[in-house]
Amino acid sequence: MSDKLERLKALADKAAAISTYETDRKKNLKRLETLYEKLELKEKVPEFSALFDFKAINLSGISLTHETLGEITPARYAQIIAISYVEDRGKKRAKNLSLRYFGRVENLDPALKRDIVEFILRWRYEKSFRGVDHYRQLLKRLESTSN
Repeated sequence: MSDKLERLKALADKAAAISTYETDRKKNLKRLETLYEKLELKEKVPEFSALFDFKAINLSGISLTHETLGEITPARYAQIIAISYVEDRGKKRAKNLSLRYFGRVENLDPALKRDIVEFILRWRYEKSFRGVDHYRQLLKRLESTSN
């Protein structure tokens, strides 16, 4: 009976983890879309879902590292930069697209700076969810084909 209880507990834990994962993801996407609109990124990326076609989104002028998160780099300009890869004569090369330019970092309103940093972090968070989904699907496919 103990073995059966352990399996039931493991299933319940797994269900709770999946529920938390999905809840976190939905909350993140909702907030990310709000920030997308608030930061007026529609001018460069008219469809919200197209944001995830980019390989990366970076930020200039404001730190995203753990130790200095949100700190500015003086005499720099704040800018959200999206990176994609394009084929050029058989080679892949990075192509940068400025999604939004905000001017000198010293002149940024603290609330706007926070929104910019939050947007980048939430975009990366969603991008990581998509990576997990991709590998989850591959593992399911592998499991269905193995004996």
